Amino acid sequence: MKALLIDNSTSTPVMKPGETDTPKARPAELLVKIEATALNRADLLQKAGKYPVPDGASPILGLEMAGVVEESGEACMYYKNGDRVMALLNGGGYAEYCTVPENRAMPVPEAMSFEEAAAIPEVFLTAYQGLSWIGELYDNETVLVHAGASGVGTAAIQIAKQAFNATIVVTAGSESKLDLCRSLGADFGINYKTDDFETEIEKTYGPSAVDVILDFVGAPYWHQNISVLSTDGRLVHLGLLGGTKVDQLNIGAILRKRLTIRGSTLRSRSDDYKALLTSEFMDQIYGYFEVAKMSPVIDSVYSWEDVEQAHQRMKQNKNAGKIVLTGM
Repeated sequence: MKALLIDNSTSTPVMKPGETDTPKARPAELLVKIEATALNRADLLQKAGKYPVPDGASPILGLEMAGVVEESGEACMYYKNGDRVMALLNGGGYAEYCTVPENRAMPVPEAMSFEEAAAIPEVFLTAYQGLSWIGELYDNETVLVHAGASGVGTAAIQIAKQAFNATIVVTAGSESKLDLCRSLGADFGINYKTDDFETEIEKTYGPSAVDVILDFVGAPYWHQNISVLSTDGRLVHLGLLGGTKVDQLNIGAILRKRLTIRGSTLRSRSDDYKALLTSEFMDQIYGYFEVAKMSPVIDSVYSWEDVEQAHQRMKQNKNAGKIVLTGM
């Protein structure tokens, strides 16, 4: 089959079209003809050699896809050849075909294109995991979503608003990105390039007003995050784009406010964990797509042959929402 492979023949790794073996479906797996996949920050890290592939995962990039079932394993019960499915992958999305456990596949909503569907699994499952499973968000609480216009950010805004009726504060780096966040349900937006989010939140909502924070930045936001969290607040780290080392760390507020600080990745989780997360997501969130109360935010769609342009757009942080590859 055709696939996009990492070329390490020069000092800067690049993606190149190539050929590799077509995967074979095990008894409880589906073989899917991929119609679209979507980019994630992990793709750039893996390409640069900074994200080891989990044991047993495909070395091919791509953590989500939408496509058509080509073959169902003999133990599969729910999907048949020709069904349109989308799924979170352990790897292998940048290719013509992939395999996925049947219990991790979700039907593509009837009115949705493959390009839209491919933009759902990774970011919406990550956002749901962060808000519900890790952040333990309750109805009507206040949540702060950093990088609100990112793929996970746009998903988190919609889930927090629709499923939890939360008050949502976001940070983003431009007014156009903040406008996008507001259109999805954010109540208050802060341009982190021009304003201090701690100051702005205190002026609008008062001190220690945030119940849950989803943070992709890390160290640079530590002190402000701790300051704006309420008593029993929860800080969820899903990324460390700004670094890992905090200067002048004082843990007193963690005790005084009874804070919970947790971090998580999703790719390294077990297949059973991902299957359970997918199942709960189907029960709790999937229906919002069918009635158009949630939808993936598509920044841009590239032919898979233009993958390097797509990667550069993400690397330069120009995207608002998901970047999709198609034409495999």
